[in-house]
Amino acid sequence: MTQHHIRFLRRGHVIEHHINNPMQTVLDYLRLEERSLGTKEGCNEGDCGACTVVLGRLRHNKLVYEPVNACILLMGHVHGCELITVDDLANGTQLHPVQQAMVEHHASQCGFCTPGFVMSLFALYHQTGKSSRQNICDQLAGNLCRCTGYKPIIAAAEQVCSGAPQDAWEKLSDDIAAQLRLLRDSEDVMCESAGSFAAMPVSAASLLALAHDHPQATIVAGATDVGLWITKQLRSLNQVIYVGHVEELHQVVDRAVTVSIGAAATYAEAQSVLASLSPDMGEVIRRIGSTQVRTTATIGGNIANGSPIGDMPPMLIALGARLVLKSKSAQRDLLLEEFFLEYGKQDRKPGELVWRIDVPKLKSNERFFAHKLSKRFDQDISTVMVGVKFTLEGRTIAQARIAMGGMAGTPRRAFKTERAFEGLILEAPDYWDSAIDWLSEDFTPLSDMRGSASYRLQAAKGLLKKAVLELVGEKAEHLQIIGHVSKEAWT
Repeated sequence: MTQHHIRFLRRGHVIEHHINNPMQTVLDYLRLEERSLGTKEGCNEGDCGACTVVLGRLRHNKLVYEPVNACILLMGHVHGCELITVDDLANGTQLHPVQQAMVEHHASQCGFCTPGFVMSLFALYHQTGKSSRQNICDQLAGNLCRCTGYKPIIAAAEQVCSGAPQDAWEKLSDDIAAQLRLLRDSEDVMCESAGSFAAMPVSAASLLALAHDHPQATIVAGATDVGLWITKQLRSLNQVIYVGHVEELHQVVDRAVTVSIGAAATYAEAQSVLASLSPDMGEVIRRIGSTQVRTTATIGGNIANGSPIGDMPPMLIALGARLVLKSKSAQRDLLLEEFFLEYGKQDRKPGELVWRIDVPKLKSNERFFAHKLSKRFDQDISTVMVGVKFTLEGRTIAQARIAMGGMAGTPRRAFKTERAFEGLILEAPDYWDSAIDWLSEDFTPLSDMRGSASYRLQAAKGLLKKAVLELVGEKAEHLQIIGHVSKEAWT
């Protein structure tokens, strides 16, 4: 059976909505159709947070509230969810506790950004436990204000996000969860209009059949990239297939020697398991986008779009991750590094989808390091991204896997540099620089608005040296210099 409209919960009622335009964003629906004008349009690319709304959805059968950027979220994403905006929070003249705290701390001036701040804090308000200042800052990293500064906003958050929530949503949480379960039925959704369509398959078989029958369709996971195709590049997307409603693709499985991540698993869903592989990976993920981005952007999408400055591929390549691709008639797997052929080109056949990522866990003699360099600390694209795995034999590096982003047209391994590291003795700091210099042979980076070629190369060398210093655990000047191996010795 196939439905011809999406269904979502809005102010206690089930809304049935036929998507006439596959490119319709949640922001346009709210402001132009529903005329709920509290949600603002700012940057229209998911950076400023003025458009923040909250989705209530079931994660592993538990009701959670997550902030999202309405400006780049497509209407197909709200199917089966509860959509909450700033217009919904007050009960008549009685403000929501988050709103009241913002008033008491004078946390708003011009007010344009305030709806987004309120909704981000609404989501934090519904998280269990007392929020630390760091949690608050992480939650607000995707909301920009240029009037008050953040001190009064953080003070409001510290006041109100300090205990169990007490609002209408908490009182009705069991009923809301029950309503959302009823919306999660087994029927696919196909909204067709004048040759275009927005499809939301709920089974793996349906998804693969659609991808096979419509190889030209745009595959949408979190739309944090595709949304910008619409709002900034003004592309016309006539056929859209969503992967996020297939439960199998959200699975994150922690096995004995690997972690398997479904392609539609969001950063929010996968973050804790990936952080358990390495604290560095957890820290990089904390800085990817914002909370609004991490609740919608997917690990598989970051790989499938083939960006040379994606944050995840260098780390996953360094760990030796494998990629599973699936079509209606076949399945294959390959090393992730083999998926990226050249700029804008990946090893994906028509009708074939990125399905799963299998990431090996570190062995007892392996160490992993990851470092991201960007112009802004939070919510920014990498200038250089470095992932490194060292395999040790005592105090000697037996093997190195070094992968980098921002240094070529695709995420790539530094094969010559890896070879130069083989046999490196950790107590020989002169040798490190000789090995690191081989990055000049592995990469010829380009200059762009994020950094010149020379800057990128020097930065990459510095980040790699930082990884070595962290491996050693001591400052280089305190180590005994055993010898120096020149590049000529390796030729």
